[in-house]
Amino acid sequence: MKQGMRRMVGAAAVALAASLALAPAASADPPFVPEGKGPGLPVAAQPLVGVRIAVDPGHDGGRAEDPEAANRPVPDGRGDRVACNTTGATSGDGYSEHEFAFEVGEQLATQLDQLGAQVWMTRTDDEGIGPCVDRRGTFAEDNDVDLMLSIHASSAEDEDAPGFVAVVAGPPLSDSQGAPSHELAHSLVQALEDAGFTANQDAQDPVVERSDDATLNFARRPAVLLELGQLHNPEEAEMMRSEEGQQRYVEALTEGVITWVREHR
Repeated sequence: MKQGMRRMVGAAAVALAASLALAPAASADPPFVPEGKGPGLPVAAQPLVGVRIAVDPGHDGGRAEDPEAANRPVPDGRGDRVACNTTGATSGDGYSEHEFAFEVGEQLATQLDQLGAQVWMTRTDDEGIGPCVDRRGTFAEDNDVDLMLSIHASSAEDEDAPGFVAVVAGPPLSDSQGAPSHELAHSLVQALEDAGFTANQDAQDPVVERSDDATLNFARRPAVLLELGQLHNPEEAEMMRSEEGQQRYVEALTEGVITWVREHR
């Protein structure tokens, strides 16, 4: 695990990640608590006290061990079916999307926790298969969170089109997928741009509506899927893999969350 970090999580969360997500997520899952951490800052320095957040590191690290389980069809939330988990992108030198998503997701969860939030992670390691994409979406409601961030990388084939995209469910299937998700997405986009990141120029708008993502379709809380960079672009992939680049992403996403929370609580 990156930088030797080890995380303590409740038994229910570990069971969820280890069981291929074949059963619904438990509503009593304890929040993510970094080992040796916990509320250590004064309340005035914890702008996220009382905020409940789900962090979803996309994909998983065990697909190659059991591709049949990874390809098992699950509901997509709109009447069709999709694979439990897809492969995800890989850089030219072999750095995978599931690694990037977990490394950034874990660091983001730690930072949000330190700022007072209660944080749940859909997976707490980069091994095994699951949760499936439908369970990642229902995870938000099962744990009654205020918002969910799903961390991904772009898999576009055009290496000359680096940059990030924020994705929301569209057309909305619930009120939370309408204005609240769009407003959260725009707060995150603004924070990423303020941090020096550039949106993918192939997209007409950095906030994109998609109907084909089961995680977003099943989420009944404000939810945004973030394709934070283009792993097929060698220069951007190098930055995404670096400790400095990942920390920049974490700080920007944290600022975006804080801005949205201040405007909606």
